Amino acid sequence: MSHKEQTNEERYRQGRETLVKMVGEEGTRTIEGIRTFFPDFGDMLISFGFGDLYSRKRLDLRQREIITLTSLITQGATDQLGFHVHAALNVGLEPEDILEIVMHCAGYAGFPKACGALNVVMAVFQERSIELKLD
Repeated sequence: MSHKEQTNEERYRQGRETLVKMVGEEGTRTIEGIRTFFPDFGDMLISFGFGDLYSRKRLDLRQREIITLTSLITQGATDQLGFHVHAALNVGLEPEDILEIVMHCAGYAGFPKACGALNVVMAVFQERSIELKLD
């Protein structure tokens, strides 16, 4: 069944499955909290964001998280960054890959945005007790 032929319920189910792959059941709490407060918005996040976008086949979840991290860093959107740093680690990015993304974005988005992102990354790494293997 093509993406366009899916019902809203199927899109939501696919989005929820993809979300769980990325952040686990525990990680879905943020979006479930949004869904409780504003059900239509929460449903849209899951159905569109994770059902329509993240579930597409051409790019894998690791590649999609590289794009998402880059986009969030260049926008200075640190509110969403922690969620996606966790997701990136869960789908196969190494901590050092994430640091490299932050550094690369500094050249395009500027040091203030990269430093803001690095603060979020440091907090996630500390939360997960990640020890870096820097060259």
